[in-house]
This record gives sequence, structure tokens and C-alpha cells, in this order.
Amino acid sequence: MAVTLDREALAGTARAAAVGLAALDVRVVALTWVDNAGVTRAKAIPLDRLAGAAAWGVGMSTVHDVFLVDDSITESEHIGGPVGDLRLHPDLDALTVLAAQPGWAWAPVDRWTQNGEAYVADQRQFAKRAVERAKDAGITMRMAFEIEWYLGNEDGTPAAAGPAYGMTRLIEVSQYAQDVLTALTAQGVPVEQFHPEYAGGQFEISVSHTDPVGAADMVVLVRETIRAVSLAHGWRASFAPVPVAGKVGNGLHLHFSAWSGDGNLFSGGLGPYGMTGRGESILAGILERMPALIGLTAPSVSSRLRRVPQRWAGAYQCWGLENREAALRFIAGVKGAGPGAANAELKCCDASANPYLVVGAVAAVAAASAFAELRLPAEYQLDPSTLDGFTRPPLLPTGVEEALTALAGDEVLCDALGKELLNAHIAVHRAEAELFATRTDDEIAEAVRWKY
Repeated sequence: MAVTLDREALAGTARAAAVGLAALDVRVVALTWVDNAGVTRAKAIPLDRLAGAAAWGVGMSTVHDVFLVDDSITESEHIGGPVGDLRLHPDLDALTVLAAQPGWAWAPVDRWTQNGEAYVADQRQFAKRAVERAKDAGITMRMAFEIEWYLGNEDGTPAAAGPAYGMTRLIEVSQYAQDVLTALTAQGVPVEQFHPEYAGGQFEISVSHTDPVGAADMVVLVRETIRAVSLAHGWRASFAPVPVAGKVGNGLHLHFSAWSGDGNLFSGGLGPYGMTGRGESILAGILERMPALIGLTAPSVSSRLRRVPQRWAGAYQCWGLENREAALRFIAGVKGAGPGAANAELKCCDASANPYLVVGAVAAVAAASAFAELRLPAEYQLDPSTLDGFTRPPLLPTGVEEALTALAGDEVLCDALGKELLNAHIAVHRAEAELFATRTDDEIAEAVRWKY
């Protein structure tokens, strides 16, 4: 069924929102989308243009879908060149006052054509369609991301020298940490925890689960808030897969659960660790399609630098209970915490991925797998890299071309994405692979350090 815009209703809602924002001294609204290179792009409008933007959109070129991480431009079979225009329509339900940027508010956008039709290559609307596909199959998805970042100086050196997971590191950045958490709380972001991570200068924030599109929106909001607070303190935040070559990189781990009615399909059943039949089938489908999913969840040249065995980056196509070396980690939850605690974590995901493509792909695979009666293979309860070649699980694609070839050959994901979005995504990452083909690991890490 075609979706149409109720322009009059949108304008009315936006006018009411603008009155409230003006009372909070908001004067400018940032409108963001994430492109196929994983970069958050933006346009900004004065507050008095919010009603017009909501009803009629803000113009942008279709060429943004074939931007590379270095801002050069390629083209795909369906998208590219200077011709064509779209309209950015802010999602007023997600409109948020930015606590770290006084006078500013933010909203993610959906992209529409000039004729008022949903744009087929829009990543956020792809995620919405995939979520609806899952709902049609009787599945409701809950998702949340863990966001890791590197806090550094302009020259790339770490801003904090304390040890991994150490209190010393928190003391070094105590006011910064307070400012990040205060800003996120003021913006309504439900933070579960904040902690120093393994690599030098690295930190992580976990947020509460929500609907898939909301989870992807939250990634954008959290990252840009961290970026703003970091700059205010004289530092820079890098969410790149590997900010410093040879070091442990940043993940964008996705936690997800699948529900039917009020029941969590990952608990209360007779399958492994209490999974229901449909829950196990969903996870088996995710695991089976992992080589293709990598083309969306860790698609870049810099992703290769992160997904190295023994770095908890999901290098192997396997699953296991609380196994951080497995690409698919199952979490049964603390005993007595209730059925809602059970979830799965996708470890092979980083911030060069478009979060809307990630949540949409997982939802699409869940919809296709729920009733397929798939069963998980034997789990791994140790580090796969310690096994010999006969018992070790396969490595997931390490090269860009291998992952994109697997993606292009996956019927479920190709059907869900559509040819326009799929071809543009593949074109971008193939062009990036060519761009960086002769670069060293150090040069790749430096080139993209501040891009994500």
C-alpha cells in the first residue's frame, strides 16, 4: 500500500512543536540521515522553517547515496550524477532539544521524492519496511546498540592514559563523563551504563532497548552528542572501526530480541538455553546469513582492521552462550531476572555501517526465518582461534568484495533492500575498496579516524 503525506497535519504538528522549542530558546534544527558509507550527513533549518520542512520537505540531491567516506562520489546502476532531487521530511516524533548544543534541536529524516512518494533507496524507510515485514510474520523486534568510541587529541593520540577498564581512566575524564551523561539524560536517552573500554582512550555507552528504528535513531543522537561534548572539552571522538592501526577497534554491537505477543522467543522454550522453536530458528537464520550480513554490518575497508581473532570482534561464523569471540553471542540473562533479559548480540558490527541498514537487515532475516524451523549448529564455548583447522568454525569474510558478493547473492536481503538501495550500497563500498587498495593499515586508519 502506498504511503502518502498528510501535509496539513504535519505542518500543524510542526507549528505546535516550534512554539515549545522557541520557549526553550531553540533557534535551529539539524536534520540528519546516514549514507551508505556510514557517515551522518545533515542540513539545518531555522526554527521558523520547521512547519514548511515537515509538510514539504527540504531539498537534497540523490547523489548523496553514492558518497564515499572521503566525500568523493561514485555512481551505481540506478543512482548517481547531478540530476535528481529529493525531499527531507523530519520525523517530528523524534524531535529532540540538543543539550550539548545550546539553541539547537535535532530530528532524523525520511526521504521522499518530489512527487510525494517514499524514496526507494532511503535507509530509514527500508528499516521501517523490514520491521513491518517482521510484524506481518507475528514478530516484534526489540533492539539496542552498545556504542564504543576513541577519545583522542587532534594528532590521534589518546586523551586518557589510564588502564583498560580502569578507574584511573574515569578519573582522568570525570567532568567529561558527567557532561556526556548529563546531556544524554536531558535528551531522554536511557543510558544503562558507561565505562572505560579495553583500548587506550576508549569508552563505551550502553542504552536501553527500544523499537529497531528508534534504536538506530538513538545511535545517531548519542554519537553526535558525544562528538559535541568531546569538542567542547578540546578533544575529538572517533567511532571508526579502528582509530589507531594495530589496536583493538570500536564496535557498534547490536543486542536484539524477538517477541510474539508478550513472550520473548529467546526464553521459555525447550531449545538451547530456553529458546523457543521460533526463537532458535531466527538465530539460526541470522547465523546462516552472517557472511551476507557482514556486507551491511561491517562493510568498509577499515572494518577489516577491526575484525581480527582474539579481539572480541566477531571474526568467526559461530555462536555461543556468553562467548565474546563468537559473531553471535547469546545472553540468557541473570537467573531470576525474568524472560525479558534473554537476547542475542551481533558482535560483527561497527560504526562504518549505516545503523538503519543493520536493524532493517536483522528484522528482515528474522521475518524470513521465524517459521523456517531452522536449528542452530553446535555452539562454541571457547576461543575458536585455539582450535585446529578441522574443528575451527569458518572465518567470516575479511575482504570487502567477498562480503559484498555474499550480500548480492542473498535472496532475502536483496529482496528486502530493493535493487536501488542494494546497488548503491555495493557501489559505494567497492569504490572505497579501490580507493584504499594501495594504502597501508596506518594510512587507512588515519584517513577515516574522524569520519565516523
